[in-house]
This record gives sequence, C-alpha cells and structure tokens, in this order.
Amino acid sequence: MHHCEYFINLHAIFKTNPMLKPLLYGFARQYILLTGKISVNIVMLGYRGTGKSVISKILSEKLRMKLYKIDKLISDSACKSIPEIVEKDGWESFRKLESEIVADVSGKAKNSIIDCGGGVVLNDANIVNLKKNGVCIVLTASLETIIKRIRHDSNRPSLQNGLSFEDEQKKNLAEREDKYRAAADFICDTSHRRPRESVGDITEFLKTKGWNLK
Repeated sequence: MHHCEYFINLHAIFKTNPMLKPLLYGFARQYILLTGKISVNIVMLGYRGTGKSVISKILSEKLRMKLYKIDKLISDSACKSIPEIVEKDGWESFRKLESEIVADVSGKAKNSIIDCGGGVVLNDANIVNLKKNGVCIVLTASLETIIKRIRHDSNRPSLQNGLSFEDEQKKNLAEREDKYRAAADFICDTSHRRPRESVGDITEFLKTKGWNLK
C-alpha cells in the first residue's frame, strides 16, 4: 500500500472519534521519522543565545530547505519590532500572535527549517502544532555562555522587572528547562561548539533516524 493511502485509511478510521486524533498524529510522526517518506520539518528550539538563528541558517543552506523565522514573521505581521510589540501591547499579546504564527507555519511548512523564539515552549499548543510534522532540535548552552552571547542584545525586552540581567536569565532558564527537554527529539549543547560543528551533530542525528542526507 502506498504511504499516502495508508494515512488516508488511518484518517478514515479515526475521524469519527476526535479523542483518537493525538494517537493518529503520534503514529504518523513516528512513521515519518523512521521512513523519511514524507517531508518533515526541522524545528529549532532553545533559549536566547544558544545559536538557533545562525545554526538554522546554516542548516537551511546545507540541506537546501526553506527557512521560516518565527520572530521575523511576528514582526512582519505586526509591522513592528518585537520590543515595540511588547512595549505597546504587552507580552500576552505578543505570545498570542506568536501562537497564531506558529499554527500557520506548522500547517503549511513542508521540508523546512522552523526557527522559533525562546519562549515558544511556554504554550503547549505550540509544541503540539510543531510536532505534527516536525522533529524538534533543542539547542542548549551554559548560563555563562548565554549571558556572554546576549548581554548586548537589545532586540528582546525584559521579562522580569526588578531582577538583574543575570538573575533574569537564570530564572527564565529554570522555568523553561523541563519544557525544552519534554519537547526535544535531540538536544545539542552549543556551549563549546562552533555553529558548523553543531550542524554536523544535528545532521548525524537525523541520519540515525533514516534521513538521506549528503
């Protein structure tokens, strides 16, 4: 049976019972990862300063995959920078717009790289959408490395008023660590790795899942 017919038949079985929908998604996702027969997205997750933007760009060029940058799409949609969105409308509005963009990209992206903002894991629905047709790569780095990399980054407003820069990053990381790990299909520590070395680590992982990469 052709794999497309296989999924059509599964859909016919489960469509009468919405409660079984997650089971279908989970089964289909494992089939995709193991066979490589359906175009799958590479979803890049991780805190600021772990290297998502640079590594996503290199992966996109190396694998000839389209790159979706969620933060850029948010800014383009609002016609404002992220600091302007947060200053005018607040973090809640930003997160709502982020979830709308993630849902849209997850629904249309095929064989693409999806570069997500660090806080995308705060909404479980975002991860559900991204995992429907995506393998999640979580980039990590030590707190010291992250602070060194992002100290002078003015493109992200503060999340925690009254805390020092260092304490804010420590608190945010502690709050998100479990969510990053729960979402991860592969974790790549970039603390002491050059971007292209991390790309090599990621592509080697994908090969173990049956991806035919050059």
